[in-house]
Amino acid sequence: MKVAIIGCGTIANSAHIPSYLKNPDVEIAYFCDIIPERAYDCVKKYGCGKAVMDYHDILADKSVEAVSVCTPNNMHAPISIECLKAGKNVLCEKPAARTYAEALEMQKAQHETGKILNIGVVNRFNDNVNLIKKYIDSGKLGEVYHVYVSFRAHRSIPGLGGAFTTKAIAGGGALIDWGIHFLDIVMYCCGDPAPLTVSGETFCKLGKNISEYTYKDMWAGPPKPDGIYDVDDSVTGLIRTTGPVINVHGAWAQNIGVGEMYIDFIGDKAGIRLQYGKDFTLYTAEHGSLVSYTPEIKTNNHFENEINAFVNCVKTGEKLPSHIDYAVITSQIMQAFYDSADRHEEIKLQ
Repeated sequence: MKVAIIGCGTIANSAHIPSYLKNPDVEIAYFCDIIPERAYDCVKKYGCGKAVMDYHDILADKSVEAVSVCTPNNMHAPISIECLKAGKNVLCEKPAARTYAEALEMQKAQHETGKILNIGVVNRFNDNVNLIKKYIDSGKLGEVYHVYVSFRAHRSIPGLGGAFTTKAIAGGGALIDWGIHFLDIVMYCCGDPAPLTVSGETFCKLGKNISEYTYKDMWAGPPKPDGIYDVDDSVTGLIRTTGPVINVHGAWAQNIGVGEMYIDFIGDKAGIRLQYGKDFTLYTAEHGSLVSYTPEIKTNNHFENEINAFVNCVKTGEKLPSHIDYAVITSQIMQAFYDSADRHEEIKLQ
């Protein structure tokens, strides 16, 4: 199967490309990037494919069946839609788009073309996350009525002044960059419940004065003193769904020197704390005793799981958990979160 990589930045090189190269059924035919050096470097580094600067060259090649879209957020919708209309199957990195409206346009194009459109919500292919889902689905936790989400770092705004902190490009900050992963895990494990109401607040505080921002670390850096910072560096809110109530607390940057990256699934029989990207502990009561345990399971690289599932579904037509029909729900929640913050009022979705 011939595939193409559109956008040859960090996520492409750290996740998509290595995963495709490990799949014996795949040949990478193109590396595309508007920065020529990135595309040519990939050809040289990986010893395959052709470097192009215009993704329309890929659309014109009928032998290419599938595409990974690894561009900045503002190009997710237009490139994915064009690829679908050109007969390509698409794996688009998260978030689906900058806004719910753009995500709906992507969903519409998928429905019209019948081609595959999956979103890079990679945690749906994480082995620990899938075990949690099995526990919840089997009733091990009883009714999961409340979920608490915390993704908070001391001072870690990525690439301050660049694409990550420019709303016109990224669509948002901490919520759309980190929060999407946490919210998606919750939605997936809880059966993608319909959102009912969202009440949220976002804050753009610590990075506003770029030249004076003191930071602990900065991936996608260094800072650009003359750049733009108009996105959220921290968020808080409450989401009601047809399933659990979800509390959200997140921050790229906060004046608290303790980071937190976890999700608490709270049920009436048991509860689970998932340490993001790691293992989880289950807490319950058995025979009059309080019990906790941490399952030890063999885990595979979730990006490889994701890519292999994508390649396989192109062959079989299987609808994966990362399909746009599911991912668009998280886009709706994040849009309502931002709308609520702008209006300072609760948003009713149903």
